[in-house]
Parts: sequence; structure tokens; C-alpha cells
Amino acid sequence: MSIVISLNSECINNLDISSVQTAIKKLLEEGDIASSEQQLKFEIDYPRDPLDPRELSEIPEVRLWFIRVDASYPWLPFLLDWKGGELARYAAMLVPHQFHKAEGIQYNPEALEIFLMHKIFVLMDWLNQQGIPGKSKLMSMSQMFGYDLDDGFFELIFGHK
Repeated sequence: MSIVISLNSECINNLDISSVQTAIKKLLEEGDIASSEQQLKFEIDYPRDPLDPRELSEIPEVRLWFIRVDASYPWLPFLLDWKGGELARYAAMLVPHQFHKAEGIQYNPEALEIFLMHKIFVLMDWLNQQGIPGKSKLMSMSQMFGYDLDDGFFELIFGHK
């Protein structure tokens, strides 16, 4: 079941996250959150001047909207369609980066590490609360950004809970 949330300039400019709130409320009420893993996509319709070379993640208003969503739902990466590029785009909205024609997106390494570790801790706690096994999911997420977390990392974290 794919979940598509459409965004337009009005909701972005007004920091209106009601479309996300409605979708998540429905999933939580239906008790369907676990089966919605990696099913969420954002369709963003934000008009730009044809000569504007910026990517959506370089537009302050769009980034601010995603910052607001992330503040409300820091565990949202669980729902994002990783294979469809939603996790990478979401990270680009929150992590300083540059685009290179040859290499694509290049995140600031320190900022990406902070973002990833924050998401690992948030998701680890949230997954535990939901009763969803998460270690392999978190390892996969970190690998999407070029990091390998080993078992010792999780043993350290779970040993102090």
C-alpha cells in the first residue's frame, strides 16, 4: 500500500503539515503503522522560475516545511520509500549538502553523521515502543548513507537501557 502525500506551494509556504498529520493519524488508528514501512512518498509541486537552477532541497521554504515535519515526526524515515529515493531526499531537506553533476548529492559529512545517529536513536526507541524489531532496519538505513554499524554499537546502546 503506497502512501502519497501531495504538497503544494500553499501548504509549504504556510508550514501546513496537516496532510502528514492526517495520514499518520489514520495509520495509527488502523494499527497499520508496521505494515506501512517504506511506503510513503511526497509529491512536491512547488513552482519555480524556469531559470532557477536550485533543487527543491535548496529552497528555504521547502526545507523549512520538512524541518517542521521532522520535528513533529522524527521517526518518519521508517515510513519513507527508501528504494524510491525518499529517504535520500528527506535527508537532503535536513542535512547541508551540495549537488555535483558527476557525483550527485554530497552531504556535509559531519552533519550527515549527526543526522544519522539522531535518527538511529529516535527510531530505535520508537521501533521498540511499537514492538517492531529494528536492528536490521537501522543497519540498512545507515548503509544507505555509507555507514556500517556493527553489533557492538547496538550492544552498547541496549546495554544502557
